[in-house]
Amino acid sequence: MLKIDRAELAAFLRTRRERLRPEDLGLPASSRRRTAGLRREEVAMLAGMSVDYYIRLEQARGPQPSAQLLGALSRALRLTKDEHDHLFHLSGLMPQDDRRAPTDHVRPGVLHLLDKLDDTPAMVVSDRADILAWNAMHAALMGDPGRLPPEQRNIAWQHFCNPEAAAYFEPEDFARNGENAVADLRARQAAHPDDTRLRALVEELRTRSPRFAELWERHDVQLRRSDHKTVLHPVVGRITLDCEVMFTPEHDQRLIIHSAPAGTPAHQALALLRVLGTERMGVGQR
Repeated sequence: MLKIDRAELAAFLRTRRERLRPEDLGLPASSRRRTAGLRREEVAMLAGMSVDYYIRLEQARGPQPSAQLLGALSRALRLTKDEHDHLFHLSGLMPQDDRRAPTDHVRPGVLHLLDKLDDTPAMVVSDRADILAWNAMHAALMGDPGRLPPEQRNIAWQHFCNPEAAAYFEPEDFARNGENAVADLRARQAAHPDDTRLRALVEELRTRSPRFAELWERHDVQLRRSDHKTVLHPVVGRITLDCEVMFTPEHDQRLIIHSAPAGTPAHQALALLRVLGTERMGVGQR
């Protein structure tokens, strides 16, 4: 059962409030504003709630908000769908469409699909970004996760704790990958507050990586769904790929596929990788 996390809820509300500009919401802008974003009074007005109640929420001392009140706050703060769900999770409530239960077991049908994708890099990851299964093309593109200790088979761990990871991406892509990984983990932690392994991972990354700690304090939330990235492969060179994320029906695992349009240099590079396999790859997962 979810429990309200008042400290995280307060920080999330504050950061979402501070990112908004009054003029974006039809409110008068003032040069005399001492802080960025909306005032607490303005959020309360937009949400149709008392100013005192909202202030108490941001001070981590308010009562548990109702689903109706959270919906009003979500609209007032212009939250995305992921942020909306995150707000409910932090408040100890479950969004109506969220009934997920994390598991590390990969269904046979998903494993069969991985085998069928013999010309496309693909992997299955858990809610905490653990790499659970992968195909030969993924190993050829990004390195074989099977050569890593089990505790290091994690996308976020590799990004923030593997010093060689940055060499595999364009700087802009690498920075964005890190931001996405942190925003994804924060959303997952709120959805599964009793997941001790996820909390341990977050604490380890906050301790080991100043960059992770910095991004964590932003309180950004966004589930990964699609992306474009450029991989700097040590053998075939620069490969620009589309990344699609497909959720299992239970939403506790994700199938991540990298592909390229037919006839493009990236598609030809993947065809070459299919022939080369992992023979000339390094040990580490990037």
